[in-house]
Amino acid sequence: MALVVAGERSGCGKTTVTLALLGALGRRYPRVQSFKIGPDYIDPMFQRQVTGRCAPNLDPVLTSPDYVRDCFRRHSQGAGAVVVEGVMGLFDGGPGGEGSTAQVARLLDLPVLLVVDCARLSGSVAALVHGYRSFDPALNLVGVVLNRVGSERHRRLLRAALAPLGVSVLGEFERRPDLSLPERHLGLVPPGELSRPLGEALAALGEVSFDWPRLLPLVETALPAPSPRLFPPGSPVSIALAQDTAFNFYYDDNLQLLEGLGAQLVPWSPLVDPGVPPGVQGVYLGGGFPEVFAGQLAANRPARESLGQLIARGMPTYAECGGLMYLSEQIQDFEGHVYPMVGALPTIARMGNTLTLGYRQVRAQGNSPLVRRGWQGWGHEFHRSTLSTSPVTPLYETWGNYTPAQREGWFSPRLHASYVHLHWGGHMELPRRFLQRCRRYLS
Repeated sequence: MALVVAGERSGCGKTTVTLALLGALGRRYPRVQSFKIGPDYIDPMFQRQVTGRCAPNLDPVLTSPDYVRDCFRRHSQGAGAVVVEGVMGLFDGGPGGEGSTAQVARLLDLPVLLVVDCARLSGSVAALVHGYRSFDPALNLVGVVLNRVGSERHRRLLRAALAPLGVSVLGEFERRPDLSLPERHLGLVPPGELSRPLGEALAALGEVSFDWPRLLPLVETALPAPSPRLFPPGSPVSIALAQDTAFNFYYDDNLQLLEGLGAQLVPWSPLVDPGVPPGVQGVYLGGGFPEVFAGQLAANRPARESLGQLIARGMPTYAECGGLMYLSEQIQDFEGHVYPMVGALPTIARMGNTLTLGYRQVRAQGNSPLVRRGWQGWGHEFHRSTLSTSPVTPLYETWGNYTPAQREGWFSPRLHASYVHLHWGGHMELPRRFLQRCRRYLS
């Protein structure tokens, strides 16, 4: 089974519906595979918690259409059920809908289930659904889920309005504030910080909220075999992977690509561990919420000093967004409190109300452990912090579809630190280069 769960807009509840669907499917199939369209990190964390499996991102902007197809086929093999969660609204994306849920559904030739927030709708739901169904005839919209239904009378009004369209109502979710996913300044609060896991409660909700006899047969499909992925042989190399509630923004495929190229990933926590694990040859600092845990990061002085000393000795280090903030001299939180950090970068990361968000095309201005001068590709930014100073020679020149060119990021031959998140799926030369630098560290 393979199905795209799309939303008519951001905030319509498609993540809750997706998790309820995954949880209920997990009671029917021994293996359920999920994916997330777009560059988001947090939704895949919830999917992993429910399915117990990796939840790769399908992003044709950060990778390529061919990689999206290959990734989907490769991870879907052997699964009894496959669910793809969309991004924002069904047609939201870049110019021409690039990177949208609709584009990925067409690429993979998958049917679409549309989640509609009905909290403030009755008869108008028909006009909305009619527009989504007719806007792109190439899409196979197989039905809708009516979310946040307020009462039995409300349900009857919605169904009566949709009846003339002949659109299948494949799910109805009542308003359940107790099962809503909490949010903060960069979206959902990750599941590792919640007081109780919601998987079982959402699975139980899915059991009674979907029209299972009609839903299951609609999307059964035979998945073709993926193209073979060949990794060149390489000697083992040990990489310290920052992994705790402060640092947990990683693309599953990035980690799998590293392991396929010979990396042995050693998890460590800048929050609680006394230092970088001994014997490693490189450090990978992903994004996350260091600003939320700045006090605890600052209090763990041995970890900060351990990492700073290794960077000073030339250990190859790759830091994205939150990782960059941790490498700065200080983090200033939303309340203005200042906390010391590693100090490898002569700048202060200051939280603010302005959200920097979007895809960025980048051109490298020098050589780092990942990129060579002149390398060009796509990345993604998502943060509410700014840096107090800029490097004399920045790592990147960046620009977006609707944003002017800027220069950002810090680099040396052994250090790569940037706000820009990269997905390596379409650029295998990046993890290969990083591991090459790491292998040389102790040689």
